Amino acid sequence: MAHGIWLLLIVFVLLLAAAGIGTTLQGRLRDHHRTSQTTDHVRLVVSILVTLTALVLSLLLSEVKGSFDTFDSRLRAFAGDLANLDVHLREYGDEAQPIRAMLRAYVAAVVADSWREESAPAGAYPRFAGEGRGVDRQQLGAMLVRMDVAIHRLDPPDGIHQRLAQALAGQVDAALDSRRSLIGTAQATVSWPLMVAMCAWLMVVFAVFGLLAPRNAVVHLTIVICAVCVASAIFLIDEYDSPLHGLMHVSSDALRDALRQIDEP
Repeated sequence: MAHGIWLLLIVFVLLLAAAGIGTTLQGRLRDHHRTSQTTDHVRLVVSILVTLTALVLSLLLSEVKGSFDTFDSRLRAFAGDLANLDVHLREYGDEAQPIRAMLRAYVAAVVADSWREESAPAGAYPRFAGEGRGVDRQQLGAMLVRMDVAIHRLDPPDGIHQRLAQALAGQVDAALDSRRSLIGTAQATVSWPLMVAMCAWLMVVFAVFGLLAPRNAVVHLTIVICAVCVASAIFLIDEYDSPLHGLMHVSSDALRDALRQIDEP
């Protein structure tokens, strides 16, 4: 089961358990703890905590969604840089064919390593095992650097090839820059101590819900629905924070399109 689903279920169970504890305590409170003044005071304090939690949740969700979208757009730009690099390598001629083979192996390796749950591209290319995946893998970065070195070692025979070699050097530099930008947005940004603290706040809120709410089916159903909604927000934060993992991840279509272009005769 995906990590995000486990997180959703854990948060959901914790919130319901907190509400259940509050409901249990409600029946054991003495009458002087149930006065309207006491209830109003507790509601006022909890409303501050509810507002704070809602604010933090919305800010976190907005931040990780923005980071997710940024990664997706930069991935498309990276795929475009690789496709343009292939176009210039084709124009250069036979001398650049070994570099095209390196480019093809690199793109296929990135797709296979980043989206392991999907079908792997055909052909020969490096395959990696162990933890870590995607464009930030050191071995993949080394492959791109080797292409950069090979391009700068080209010996243009005439002016046309010299201009093409300059274009290739600029294009591979753009690809390296795009990769660095991708690495910067691929890392998780959510502070898990903050997430744990926020879950603790939410448990306090749900415990107070159970403590103050009347005991009937409508109230219990409302608490369950609210717990599902809050747990879903936590789930979305976790999913958006890992653009290459989980149920909601960026699509591999851009890089697969670049690979199809490279494979065209």
